[in-house]
Amino acid sequence: MPRLTVLTTGGTIATSADDDGVKLPSRDGAALLAGLAIDNVSVVDLMAKDSSQLTPRDWDTIADGIAAAEADGAEGVVVTHGTDTMEETAAWLALTLRPSLPVVLTGAMHSADDPDADGPANLRDALQRAADPATAGVTVAFGGRILAALGLHKTGHGFEGTESTGAATFLALLRAADAPRVDVVALYAGADAVAIDACVAAGARGIVLEALGSGNAGDAVINAVARHRAAGVVVAVSSRVHGSGMHPDYGPGRALRHAGALVVPRLRPPQARVLVMAALAAGLPVGDVLARLG
Repeated sequence: MPRLTVLTTGGTIATSADDDGVKLPSRDGAALLAGLAIDNVSVVDLMAKDSSQLTPRDWDTIADGIAAAEADGAEGVVVTHGTDTMEETAAWLALTLRPSLPVVLTGAMHSADDPDADGPANLRDALQRAADPATAGVTVAFGGRILAALGLHKTGHGFEGTESTGAATFLALLRAADAPRVDVVALYAGADAVAIDACVAAGARGIVLEALGSGNAGDAVINAVARHRAAGVVVAVSSRVHGSGMHPDYGPGRALRHAGALVVPRLRPPQARVLVMAALAAGLPVGDVLARLG
């Protein structure tokens, strides 16, 4: 068995319910590995957080943990992580790390004390993937599948995405703490410019619109996009409808593009935001990056 390292960050996989039924962190890495009967695995407990509490600085902590494990001789790394923001962490790591070993994220939909706990099976799958040196790069092991980091999104039953045949595409070596602010703005019937204007006023250098249908918006939003694009703010358009695709088949969608909005071909808004952050931080043309990886 190759030498593996498990980095724990918290999440449902490490929780159990208290007397009020609230799921709270209760298991460290050693407890998660107990009963799996897998040798040659070391554990580093990085943090114990619900992933809804993670920030981009935590992505750097995880990246540092991976680098330290690799420098210490690990031949594969598993990161246990909450499911709420796993897709964002996975995307950032895939875009900004070029490890020479497999890095596999995993977690659980059910707490460790649940009769249907899925954490042990997911962790075992992740360790098996991490033990294969031919699979260097960042992937996600969940629900019996190995998924590519980019294109991943959470559902009510786990994750959907593309079955991984190798590592996700590396973009640049970056620190998340140094990346510019990029916000997601959800659109809805009657949406105006208030949220977009507020994000830009707060310092956002990029906006990802969670647009309607195949990439549509009302006139107030289209006008705001034109105004902020003229001032140098990047605006990218994804959709709130999973699987809709981005097609300027309707007048509002065409007008949004004419206003300067950049199309995100397939990624949902959370990962589109991460991709825009990385592209801006790397000083790369955002439109080109979105066309290639979005």
